[in-house]
Amino acid sequence: MWIADNWKDYEVLDTSGGEKLERWGDYILVRPDPQVIWNTPHDHTGWKKKNGHYHRSTKGGGEWEFFDLPNEWSINYELNGSNGISDNRLTFRLKPFSFKHTGLFPEQATNWDWFSSLIVNAIKQRPADRPIKVLNLFAYTGGATLAAAAAGANVTHVDASKGMVTWAKENAVASGLGEAPIRWLVDDCVKFVEREIRRGNKYDGIIMDPPSYGRGPKGEIWKIEESIWPFIELTTQILSDDALFFLINSYTTGLQPAVLSYMMNTAITSRFGGQVEAGEIGLPVKGSGLVLPCGASGRWSR
Repeated sequence: MWIADNWKDYEVLDTSGGEKLERWGDYILVRPDPQVIWNTPHDHTGWKKKNGHYHRSTKGGGEWEFFDLPNEWSINYELNGSNGISDNRLTFRLKPFSFKHTGLFPEQATNWDWFSSLIVNAIKQRPADRPIKVLNLFAYTGGATLAAAAAGANVTHVDASKGMVTWAKENAVASGLGEAPIRWLVDDCVKFVEREIRRGNKYDGIIMDPPSYGRGPKGEIWKIEESIWPFIELTTQILSDDALFFLINSYTTGLQPAVLSYMMNTAITSRFGGQVEAGEIGLPVKGSGLVLPCGASGRWSR
């Protein structure tokens, strides 16, 4: 398991009864988590001092209950292996919005550190006129985009939501990366990759964090179990001949690490060589000393 244990502004304080108690900077939130199927005593004082609590509804969805929580605040992450484009501090704007989210998946920091180190090392070995090009698909609010840019890559950020792309741009400015070579695109990821194939564009690193279900800007339907394999095959066509990495994240139960490994070995390793590692990712839980599982990742590297 890969554990995102480098955070200072975020931590899981405790877990119990289908919920996790989290500290986001100066504020404590309680949010539902389907992995937390155990019931343990609520001994941590944070359960009684929470600033926000997302309550699930039996009819689906849910709503927030707030206790002295601002509409928006920020936290920082110290990225391992920054390349000097900025300092190694990434800043993320947070706000509670529908379906329990805050605008950040902190467990992904373990992947940010992994690929940023690959980028930094590659830059040292390449001529200045051969930049590292990274494509971030289903890019959300830009955590991976900022990590790659801070490491020195030229990044193309693609998401179907205009609001998410705007949020990612604001995170870039807050992180000192407002002038970094990032291309921001509101687009359907599948259609974008198809156009890049026709254009002959190639990327040295590809990141994808596909949703279980989603719709593109023109109503295109994405169902991960049906769409992920053909999309991986499609996307390998825009990997450069000397590509560095390919990262797939999954929060869908059916896409276990072994499934990710099988697909990536079949689609990528058979053509480009290299190696695939796949595993769960997780967050340390302060109260128990254990680890909360947070999905899976598949990593291919040269």
